[in-house]
Amino acid sequence: MTATHTPRGIVLLAHGARDPLWARPFEAVLVHLRTLSPDTPIELAFLEFMTPGLLEAGARLAGCGEVVVVPLFLGAGGHVRKDIPALVAQLEAAHPTTTFRLSTAVGEHPTLVAALATVALDLTRTS
Repeated sequence: MTATHTPRGIVLLAHGARDPLWARPFEAVLVHLRTLSPDTPIELAFLEFMTPGLLEAGARLAGCGEVVVVPLFLGAGGHVRKDIPALVAQLEAAHPTTTFRLSTAVGEHPTLVAALATVALDLTRTS
């Protein structure tokens, strides 16, 4: 008998804002990630003000064996340390056959730190 592969899903989690234009960079990340990994189920969610929220986006991926929640935050403030883990725990309780894992905030990854430094330097050299 062949084992059934249950995919790993990804929820990209941004803060959210009242201005819908604010979401554009995060939507661009979603499109790019789907291009890089077309077979991976991926959702974009927002913590506040915008939809879908994390609980809704996580529920969409509940058929996956594992879902990694990636906070698109520059730092690990109160939301990343307290609010998001509480929501991930709610997802785990509501969908016990799926493992939900919270990654570190993207801003803590050395690749993003280097990219931000490069962009900052580039911006000082233009105009």
